[in-house]
Parts: sequence; structure tokens; C-alpha cells
Amino acid sequence: MPELSLFKSTLFVLLIGLMTCKGPRPETTHDASDSLEDSPGRAMVSTDTAIVVAANLTDAYFPRLRGKRYALVANQTSVIFKADGSSIHLADSLTAAGLAPNRVFAPEHGFRGQADAGEHVEDGVDKRSGLPVISLYGSNRKPSQEQLRGLDLVVFDIQDVGVRFYTYIATLQLVMEACGEAGIPVMVLDRPNPNGSFVDGPTMEKEHRGFLGLNPIPLVYGMTIGEYARMVNEEGWMENGSKVELEIIRLQNYRRDKEYELPIPPSPNLPNQQAVKLYPSLGLFEGTTVNAGRGTGHQFQSFGAPFLDDDHFSFSYTPVSRPGAKNPKHKGVKCHGKDLRAVEAPRAVDLQWLLEAYKNRDAAADFFNTSGFTRHAGTERLQKQIQSGAEFSEIRESWQEDLDAFRAIRSKYLIYP
Repeated sequence: MPELSLFKSTLFVLLIGLMTCKGPRPETTHDASDSLEDSPGRAMVSTDTAIVVAANLTDAYFPRLRGKRYALVANQTSVIFKADGSSIHLADSLTAAGLAPNRVFAPEHGFRGQADAGEHVEDGVDKRSGLPVISLYGSNRKPSQEQLRGLDLVVFDIQDVGVRFYTYIATLQLVMEACGEAGIPVMVLDRPNPNGSFVDGPTMEKEHRGFLGLNPIPLVYGMTIGEYARMVNEEGWMENGSKVELEIIRLQNYRRDKEYELPIPPSPNLPNQQAVKLYPSLGLFEGTTVNAGRGTGHQFQSFGAPFLDDDHFSFSYTPVSRPGAKNPKHKGVKCHGKDLRAVEAPRAVDLQWLLEAYKNRDAAADFFNTSGFTRHAGTERLQKQIQSGAEFSEIRESWQEDLDAFRAIRSKYLIYP
């Protein structure tokens, strides 16, 4: 790269107040906090205990992109944070630094995060950056070898929420598979898991494997997306037991027991921290005919349905078409349920609301969308337990053997305390 372009790149980084580090060491994970130097940018990193996302640690990966043809897997959460609390999209930052990606791969909800859950996303050109965008939630969910042709590297930077059926980890795995087949390395810019402090819920059974769960992991797995990538790569969970050359750019100051509030909604229907924290519990309603707040301003902070007992459930609302929820369940029909915006969100998968809804429904109404519920739960057993009248304590106990087995596997791949 010409010296003038290098100067512009360096100047750009300094102007936006990025926290930086030395270039990465030759391991599969790289920790910027191990190599701080005495300079204004680095001093801010060394004295601040706030979590620093890997995207902000530009010295760990900007130099490695220079002269490379690479793709960026990204959405609206793929940002570099400025010192004043604002942010700049990673694609825009890279472009301004003379390191524009050759193409972008976009997951569910699209590159700018505006599409509905499950909505087909088309290929196109991003109007803001002018970058070509290839959808991984349209005609294909795994990059084709043609779409990867000519690339030296794929960079993945998407904020996850730590719940198995949240589809970004499936996108990550399919990208890794495709890159492994093509002999292209993958670099993951790690981000915190807002539900990273616990492991809980039913474990995915292999016969129910799909885009809502590709691997035998619990509903909540307690790992960052970088840690998860390591586990997928080393456990032989990719197609034909393949592996990819994988590099993780590590977070700084992250502990899994440290509260992390997402500064940007990771998808249209997880608008705030309460929704993110309740999602492990309320997400199972997606496999039922109960509305989980879609089509309202309190998505995944409430639930309701017309067939729930209005004597028992005093909270009512009517779902309407909204951005991110064009056709919510029971659109235009009054629903009875519960408002959970003010409850303390549990650090666990809590089935109390699902069981309460099932017990206080109109018995003549369909409650389970059986195939959908099984895909979300990862097992047929949970629906059978609920229908048989099992208590939550009994259901939770049935998870423990699988949870213990998973924790033993997980422990090999944890990067952070």
C-alpha cells in the first residue's frame, strides 16, 4: 500500500479515538491487553475497565487486511465505538482507512438489520457504502464456492445474544464450513455475550438439527461467539468433520459474569436489554401460537393470545404491523397475557410463563406449533413434558445430565474468566 494511504489510515484511526493494540501474536486467539504501550490511545485502554470489543482493537487486524482480498460478514451491530459513545460501522471505517472489503455477507435481518425474522433477504448493493452485499438468508445460507472465489480471508463480526436458536451462530458455522472447503482462513472479531453468565435449557438432539440449532448444545451455552467458533472447529461439528484456519481477535476486560448492555439492538425484535435477557425464556413461545410481543413496542417483554384466560391474564394488547414484524401472530386481534417489562430477568431459562400460559388457555385452541416448537426446543421431550403436566422443577432436572456433559466440552474452549 502506498505510504500516503498508510498515513491516511493511521490518521483516521487516531481521529475517531479508537483503542488500539500491538499486532497479534501467532496463536489462534489474540489478546490486545497483553501488549499495551505508553501512548495516548493505549493509555485509555490500560486504565479503563470497560469492555472493549475486538473491532475497536484495530492494530490487531487492520494491518492484516492490507493488500488482502477479503469478505466481511456483518450487520448493523458490526461497529467500532468512539470515545464519546457514538459508533461507526466497521465497513465504513475500513473503507475510510483504504481497507474496503471486496464484498459483504449479510445474515438474517440483512446488512443494516431491518428485515423481519425469517424474511427472505435479497442480494444487492449497500446504498450507504456502495459495497456489494450477498445475502446468507436468501437463496442460500452457506456461501457458495463461487461467492468465495478470489478471497484471501473472511472476517466475521456480528453481535450474538447467546441463545441457540438465534441464527447468527448458524451463519457463523456455515461460513466456517464453506471457508474450510475453499481453504480460506476465517477471522472472528469477538463480542461479549449478554447471556454469557449461565448455561441452561434443553440440549439439541441430532435428529432435530437445523438452522435453529446445528450442534448438541443447550438452549443457552454461555460462550462468546469467538469461543463458540473455537468449539465448533475443534469438536468436528462441521460438515464431514472439516476444520478451517481460524483466528479470534479477543475482547479486552471481558468477564462472563460482567453485565454487558448491548448498545445496538441485535435484531428488530430485541430492542433493549430487557428483551435480550428475557429472550432465553420467552423465545420458546415462537414455537407456539402465543404472541411474544411481536407487533408491539414491547417485543419479548410480554406475551399474549386471544385464547388465554382474561380472568387470569389482566394485561391486554393488540399486535399490529410494525417494522420488523409485518405479520405478527394475532395481528389486529386483542390478546390477553402478561407485561414483563418491569420484572427482574432471570439468569436462567425460566419456563414459568410458558407453563402458566399453557395451563390457563382455552383447551379447544391449538397451543403448540409442534414442528416449530421442537425446532426451538431441540427436542420433542419438552412439549411432551408440558402436555403431561410436569412441574418446572422436574423438567429442569431432566436437563442436568446433558448440561453437565456440555460444560465439560465447553470448558476446553473458554478464553475469558
